[in-house]
Amino acid sequence: MVLAVDDLSVTYATPAGPAPAVRSVSLALGRGETLGIVGESGSGKSTLAHAMIGYLAPLARRTSGRVLFHGDDLLAMPGAKLAGLRGRRIAMVHQNPQATLNPALKVGTQIAEVFRHHAGLSWAEARARAVENLGRVNMPEPSAAAARYPHELSGGQRQRVVIAIALALDPDVLILDEPTTALDVTTEAVILDLLRDIKRRIGAAIVYISHNLGVIAQMADRVAVMYAGEVVEDASVESLFLRPTHPYTRALLDCLVQPGASKRTRALTAIPGAIPRLTQLPAGCIFEPRCMHRADVCLDHPDMEDASAGHRVRCVRWREIPTTPAPPAAASASAAQSPGSTLMEAKGVRKSFSEWGVAAMLGGRRVQAVAGVDMALARNRVLGLVGESGSGKTTLLRCLAGLETAEEGSLAVEGFPVPWPVRARPQSLLRRLQVVFQDPESTLNPKHTVRGNLGRHLRALLPAVRDPSPLLAQAMARVRLDPDYLDRYPAELSGGEKQRVAIARAFLGGPEVVLCDEPLSALDVSVQASIVKLLLDLQAEAHVAYLLISHDLAVVRYVADEIAVMYLGRLVELGPAETFDAAPLHPYTEALLSAVSLPIPRQPPSRIRLQGPIPSPTDPPSGCVFHTRCPRKIGTICETAMPPWREGVSGRRYCCHIEPEELRRMQVSSATSLAADAGHAPPS
Repeated sequence: MVLAVDDLSVTYATPAGPAPAVRSVSLALGRGETLGIVGESGSGKSTLAHAMIGYLAPLARRTSGRVLFHGDDLLAMPGAKLAGLRGRRIAMVHQNPQATLNPALKVGTQIAEVFRHHAGLSWAEARARAVENLGRVNMPEPSAAAARYPHELSGGQRQRVVIAIALALDPDVLILDEPTTALDVTTEAVILDLLRDIKRRIGAAIVYISHNLGVIAQMADRVAVMYAGEVVEDASVESLFLRPTHPYTRALLDCLVQPGASKRTRALTAIPGAIPRLTQLPAGCIFEPRCMHRADVCLDHPDMEDASAGHRVRCVRWREIPTTPAPPAAASASAAQSPGSTLMEAKGVRKSFSEWGVAAMLGGRRVQAVAGVDMALARNRVLGLVGESGSGKTTLLRCLAGLETAEEGSLAVEGFPVPWPVRARPQSLLRRLQVVFQDPESTLNPKHTVRGNLGRHLRALLPAVRDPSPLLAQAMARVRLDPDYLDRYPAELSGGEKQRVAIARAFLGGPEVVLCDEPLSALDVSVQASIVKLLLDLQAEAHVAYLLISHDLAVVRYVADEIAVMYLGRLVELGPAETFDAAPLHPYTEALLSAVSLPIPRQPPSRIRLQGPIPSPTDPPSGCVFHTRCPRKIGTICETAMPPWREGVSGRRYCCHIEPEELRRMQVSSATSLAADAGHAPPS
């Protein structure tokens, strides 16, 4: 074994007492093997990952066990020897490349430092190897990229730089802690392909930590499920996804949006309750307070047992729990409601920004973020807006919210014209149109309690209210939080609880339209399911319309009634959500959907990879703006002529030079070729 964790326990010293973050964990990893580690936030995944590289925080201490690298205990090594291993034979890629990279140094210099420190190369040799390593991670124009600073690269490119640093000296072990969480689906797919190629090329043992179970299903050979510091199940990826044994594993999988499911056919099942505080762990099974199969025998702490060859589980009742999946939960009440009249309609929205910095001083051009978008929202409906980062989705939402002033176009609510700047909008309109932002942390004042944050918002919307307490208590009940949360500070809330407070704030004034900008992106799968269910329940109660922006296409497909696809500031496809399960129409939509990692182990390859980043909005391509990356480009007409809008099947509309029948023929031909290359049966 390359790496083995043997009965490891790690405890933090906290003001509330000892917090055992990792308890009696034993795992093994061989050469060329990928171990996936999953679990909710607070399960101890990152603490375990840092222990695997011999790094423990100042307040953490090992209370038992070992971390063996080729038989040597990392946690018992002298500091100098351990430092020599890190970066050379054991490397780690963190979740946020922006925080990992030094903003004051060019990326080539940062990679070169690894060769200087560990291999003793000269600066000239080290810089040459840095460029070579950028080429190994498929960085476009590696020489030019090496001369750039981190802020001059896209998120996906920054993550490639971090991977290039980790792989500089071909380590034996590569630990990946949520490496694609902040990336959109197409960039994530490219990074995952890169990691597969690296694994084949250098044979590294990989530890992959993620809350995205679809990614784990595609990347891992084995999977360890962690809960509140313990491994509760450990199995091969096929066994775990096809025959989950622990109730917690089953509950996590039930939180997933299954392929083809929608709010009309199946409700998401969230795990009740919350992960326990590490300073207040139950004496018996740690999952018992949330487990639907709990019994008196669960009050004793269970040991790991062999459920089958190579499949271990920590549950005393695993033999008694039915192996057949539970029947699908009933569809959401909001799914049964018929659409109402149009609430909000935007026509011809355009928004551009001036370049800044050196580019502006040199007479920089305008950045065209939104380039003539038409859209409408009806009561009781959800419009999902998807596209890569840089497509203009958030700028469009900010224009609709009045946070940006559109240069052209019109906005109307129930037929009445609405001014673009929020300061020019009447108070009655502000109550009707609210926003839920991506990061609730940045929208809640940390110096005020929840009561203070919500009270200020309520006073702005309903200044005539003298006693806000009843309304604030109702707001908490509406989002399924206890009223005592009103007297807590944001720092005392979990990520899901903060997002519930943000949703409560949006619904304080009785809105009719709620604009949601990536409200689920920072949440793990169980919290995502609970927030999705909450949003649908609130829609059923208040008959609101949602504009939902998300890079999670599975969630958008599940929640939305219609889906709009945006690329480089323009809509390229629009239609009923349920029709997106059939053949996509626009080639960009095809690429987005094919990049989704499904929770199906060893999924046959059927992906289209988009090459290169989105072109600069300061100089969009002529003709079809997608032609520089389009896998279906048919010739010069794509480069010179704006494509027309075409009518597809079942109310779908798309903007392309290719007729629907020809697009479908191309898609079937490509899928058949990919399946044949991989040795799978062709699609029907």
